[in-house]
Amino acid sequence: MNELERFGEIDTFIFDVDGVLTNSELIILENGNLLRKMNVRDGYAMKRAIKMGYKVCIITGGNSSGVVQRLKGLGIEDIYSNVQNKLDKYEDYIHAYEIDPAKVLYMGDDIPDYEVMRKVALPCCPNDAAREIISISLYVSPIKGGNGCVRDVIEKVLRLKGDWLDDPKDVEFEIICE
Repeated sequence: MNELERFGEIDTFIFDVDGVLTNSELIILENGNLLRKMNVRDGYAMKRAIKMGYKVCIITGGNSSGVVQRLKGLGIEDIYSNVQNKLDKYEDYIHAYEIDPAKVLYMGDDIPDYEVMRKVALPCCPNDAAREIISISLYVSPIKGGNGCVRDVIEKVLRLKGDWLDDPKDVEFEIICE
């Protein structure tokens, strides 16, 4: 199966946060809190995927209430944060929802994502991922983490399946920065 055919089979998206939905830089405040920046277009794409009936899941080692709040605001219900073993959480998730791994796209950027990426049909990463992750990815987005790489993969799947709007006048305008 070629890359394009694999995108056409996807019905479930799983994403890491730091280095994928955000860039790999953190701002550490004096009180110890961490600041992250997310791309609004990634948010729109995730919201669109959910609206069209795709599953969207987040598995992250990070533990930020602000990140969880943002993702919930986009309609993502399956958010697993502060995860020490991503493979265990992935297996729990696919069993709970009876998801076929042959229809899963996972986008990660670093070593904690490695084992999960070896289990899914379409392992993907941003172009600034760790070299070990790039080496096992079937698709490397030309876009860096936090700059729209999530939109890149979601849009490919939705366009292939006719679930992405091509005519801008048909787009429902929604506030996605709630």
